Amino acid sequence: MNTGNTAYVLGCAALVMLMTPGLAFFYGGMVRAKSVLNMMMMSVVALGVVTLVWVSVGFSLAFGNSNGGLIGDFSFVGLRDTTAVVGAGIPLQVFAMFQLMFAVITGALLSGAVADRARFWPWALFVGVWTLVVYVPLAHWIFAVDGFASAHGGWMANALRALDFAGGTAVEINSGASALALALVLGKRRNWPREPMRPHNLPNVLLGTGLLWFGWFGFNAGSALAAGAVAGNAFVTTMTASAAAVISWLALEHRLDGRPTSLGGASAAVAGLVAITPACGFVDTVGALVIGLLAGVVCQLAIRLKYRLGYDDSLDVVAIHGVGGLLGMLLIGLFATVAVNPAGADGLLYGGGLGQLGRQAVAVLATVAFAFTVTYVLAWLISRTIGFRVDPEVESEGIDEAEHAETAYDFTPLTSSIGRTT
Repeated sequence: MNTGNTAYVLGCAALVMLMTPGLAFFYGGMVRAKSVLNMMMMSVVALGVVTLVWVSVGFSLAFGNSNGGLIGDFSFVGLRDTTAVVGAGIPLQVFAMFQLMFAVITGALLSGAVADRARFWPWALFVGVWTLVVYVPLAHWIFAVDGFASAHGGWMANALRALDFAGGTAVEINSGASALALALVLGKRRNWPREPMRPHNLPNVLLGTGLLWFGWFGFNAGSALAAGAVAGNAFVTTMTASAAAVISWLALEHRLDGRPTSLGGASAAVAGLVAITPACGFVDTVGALVIGLLAGVVCQLAIRLKYRLGYDDSLDVVAIHGVGGLLGMLLIGLFATVAVNPAGADGLLYGGGLGQLGRQAVAVLATVAFAFTVTYVLAWLISRTIGFRVDPEVESEGIDEAEHAETAYDFTPLTSSIGRTT
């Protein structure tokens, strides 16, 4: 066991865990005051449900010995082996906890597509089953590298040889495609888009952005699974891309709308982080700069396109995570260089030809098709059996009281006994 690498991955796992509470603040601030607790609770319950799925059987199916490159076996069920070591001297249990945090936040991300209208317990059921039937296979395809935790891994990483350093497919494109399926099954919010549904607490959105940005260094740099040069490069490119996305987004927003907004800045930071996630360990600083600048423009335009297409993805999971992840995956085919990571490949601009770009495109298409189809079927089944969406009157009055018997804010007028007579 390598104690240095183990300590590094443990610390990064804790950073990634912090991203889910950060997402709760990020999403919670974006919705209306009457549904903020429900929004945040959908992230909180993901920490509980996904952990139980992952520890019991999810990790084993994601990283156990592969069956035809499609799914793992049951060799790691229950994570009972406390002596196994994987990769660069990391205990199996430590690696499993690092990967767990990826699974948790991916499930939680989907809640943004159905804000203001989803019932709590059907959501909890959905996120548990979805983790098992959608996230776990995709994680096996791209994260299970031959010889790392078991002899044989997934087809996307080993047979196709697509590059994805930290989750452009299994996390970002997956969440975007799945969010679109969820939004279509549950339908539009009442009175959307006629009624403006403005964020109720922008300071919480910015707080959530800060927690996400902070945790994302563990997400991206931690995916090197060793404290070394590749991790350092991932840290630098993560910061560079997100910073570039903030500037390009705000500049375009000012050009189109006349003002740069705090919500735009927060969304921009996340868009840049999303886009660099698959590429951070394969591109240099110049590549990261271009990816970030493009993410700030493309993801913002994708949000504006939502209103023309007429689907109600409440908090823009499709535009930021789906489109951002797609952009980052494809740009690996242009900007990847073995000078950064010998385990990668050279992209088109570094003399590698079109081969890697083609492999990236196949990975993107396979992820979109699988995630959208299975998520749509699962959401439809839950909707048709136990019901997924709240009643219209509950949606109008606010979900928090109906689903949780609580409100985020007490608007009861203060009373005083001063001046009273007996």
